[in-house]
Amino acid sequence: MEQGILSGKYRPGERPPAGSRATHEGEGARFIRRVLRDDVLLRVQQLVPLAQEENLTMAQLAVAWVLQNGNVASAITGGSRPEQVRNNAAAAGRKLAPETMADIDSILGSVIERDGAMVGTTSPKQRLR
Repeated sequence: MEQGILSGKYRPGERPPAGSRATHEGEGARFIRRVLRDDVLLRVQQLVPLAQEENLTMAQLAVAWVLQNGNVASAITGGSRPEQVRNNAAAAGRKLAPETMADIDSILGSVIERDGAMVGTTSPKQRLR
């Protein structure tokens, strides 16, 4: 979910919602700032119609997309509320249309890491430098 960014709750040109991870000082806020940029948020907003076409929330679209990604062995989702956990779990069995998968990849373009070998390059120790 990339710290909640793929849920669509963060919008380009707007302040983060009160109480969100991006408003909390500390490690979480510092980590999310590296991707909480308008170029990323604009692309995420372009995913909204795709989620609607698939009859999914943005969070569910993200989970389904991740689980269909060949570089991913499992999806680690979080939720601070029970309904978030239930919604994430509901996406686990969903198969996105091949056209939707291609559209997501096209929209996100270079703002996502496609090389599975790069996973370790964003470890917490390296992010804090």
